[in-house]
Amino acid sequence: MSNHKKITGVKRAVSTQADARLAVEEIYSQLQQDNAQFILFYCSPEYDLDILAQSLVEYFPEIQIMGCTTAGEITPQGYLDGSLTAISIALKDFHVEVAGISGIDKFEMGQGQALINELTQRYNKQGSILTAANSFAFMLIDGMSMKEELVTSSLYQALGEIQIIGGSAGDGVNFKDTYVFYEGAFHKNAVAVALVNTNKPFKIFKTEHFEASEEKIVVTAADAEKRIVYELNGEAAADVFARMIGVSVEQLTPEVFATNPVTVKIAGKIFVRSLQKVNDDRSLTFYCAIDEGIVLSVGKGVDMLANLEKAFKDVNEEMGECNFVFGCDCILRNLEMKDKNIVDQIGKIFTDNNVIGFSTYGEQMDAMHMNQTFTGVAVGL
Repeated sequence: MSNHKKITGVKRAVSTQADARLAVEEIYSQLQQDNAQFILFYCSPEYDLDILAQSLVEYFPEIQIMGCTTAGEITPQGYLDGSLTAISIALKDFHVEVAGISGIDKFEMGQGQALINELTQRYNKQGSILTAANSFAFMLIDGMSMKEELVTSSLYQALGEIQIIGGSAGDGVNFKDTYVFYEGAFHKNAVAVALVNTNKPFKIFKTEHFEASEEKIVVTAADAEKRIVYELNGEAAADVFARMIGVSVEQLTPEVFATNPVTVKIAGKIFVRSLQKVNDDRSLTFYCAIDEGIVLSVGKGVDMLANLEKAFKDVNEEMGECNFVFGCDCILRNLEMKDKNIVDQIGKIFTDNNVIGFSTYGEQMDAMHMNQTFTGVAVGL
C-alpha cells in the first residue's frame, strides 16, 4: 500500500553530494522542523566521517542523533550507493533516548543490562512507564565486530518483554571498517541503542525470501565464536554442503553462497545463516555464529519482490499505513537485487512505505542475529 500523505512531525531526506559538509547542509534543508528530538541517519563509508560528524553536530545541536556507515542506503529516492539519508522526528507522542557502548570486543553480558538501565532511568525521571505495548528498542552495531550474537542476546534479556531490532553497520563491499554514530561522534567496535516510547501503533517484523528444504544436516564440529563450521554430519563441512547443492567444492563461490544460504528453525520461525567462504581445511566460515548440534536446512529461494510486497501488505493490514519504517536490509539481498536488475523495483516498495534504512552486514531481531533478511519496525499514523 502506498502512503503519500504529508505527515506532520516526520521529515525524510537524502543527499548525493560527495562532500560531507555539503551533504549535511542539504539534508538539513530537508529535515529542519520545530521541536525535532531525534535524527536517524545512514551514510556511505566514502564520506570523510570526521567532517560529517562535525557538521551533523553543528547543524543539529541539542538533538539526539544516531546512525552508521552502510553497504547501501534506503532513501526517499529508493536504493542508493554513496549517499547520506536521514529521518527527523518531532512527534509529540514519540520520545527517544540514545546511548552506546564502545569496546565491544571485550563485551560482557552484564553491560547490556547496564545500558538498558541507563536508558530506562531517563524515562523514569520523566514519569514514563515502558511496556511492550508502548516501547521498542533499535540498535546499530559494528558490522565487523563478530559480537552481534552476544550483544543482541544481552540487550534482549535486559529489555524483558520490550522488543529490539536492528542492523550491523557496513563498509560497502570492502568488509574492513564499519562505524556507529552516537554522542556526537563515529565509533568503531561499538553498539548504539535507541529506546523509543510512543503512543503510535508500531510493528516489528522480518522477512526473508528463502524457505527451508526437506533435507537436514547437523553441525557436528564448530567454533561459534569464530563462526567456523568444521564438520557437517561428521564430514568436512565444505564437502557435505557442496554435495547437497550439487556442485564441487571448487565451485563454492560467493555468488553460489548468496543463493544457497542455510536456514535454522527456532520456535517455528525460519532464520537465515549465510556462508562467507571455504577455508583451506574445507571448513566453512559463516556470517553468523553456528553452534554444534544445530540442525540446518539449505534454503530454497522464492521471489524477492513478491515476498517483500507481501511483508508490507501484511504490516499495513495489521497496523494501518506506515508513517515511517526503520529498515535493515542485508548486503547479500542488495547484491542479489543488482544481479537480477530489480533494485529500482525494490526501492519503490521501500519508498511507497516510507522506509529509511540501509544495507547491512547482518540483521537483529529480539535475541537473534541473522543474514539475508529484511528487519524493520513500522510506525503507524
